[in-house]
Amino acid sequence: MTSIFTKIVSGEIPSAKVYEDDLTLAFLDINPASRGHTLVICKPELPSLLDLPPDLLVATTRTTQLVARALMAALEPDGFNILQNNGSAAGQVVFHYHVHIIPRWSGDRVLTPWRPGAASPSDLRDIAALIAAQVGKE
Repeated sequence: MTSIFTKIVSGEIPSAKVYEDDLTLAFLDINPASRGHTLVICKPELPSLLDLPPDLLVATTRTTQLVARALMAALEPDGFNILQNNGSAAGQVVFHYHVHIIPRWSGDRVLTPWRPGAASPSDLRDIAALIAAQVGKE
């Protein structure tokens, strides 16, 4: 099924566009976490970070940085969050790769920080070894 973002790319659904190039599109979120909350998407409908070829990931990251700089200059927030979810357990709702740029102002309470957990040095070493053994395997 075609995602809502693909329909935005095709012009079937209108959007408040901020930036567009051949590979990416940035537009305001219709359900913003804060004023200026912007989405940056890759134009091809690929579901997650793991599905993007490197050139498309680079293009999307470049657009994210470009738009974040523009957002900071235009709205002058105190900071911003970059949020990118992969899979429904992580909060992904639209399965078309996208990055959230969420402007933040001191005291806004837009996002609640997570509660830091604890891990022993041996747990950290064991988990790092498991992950490192998989790096580069495809």
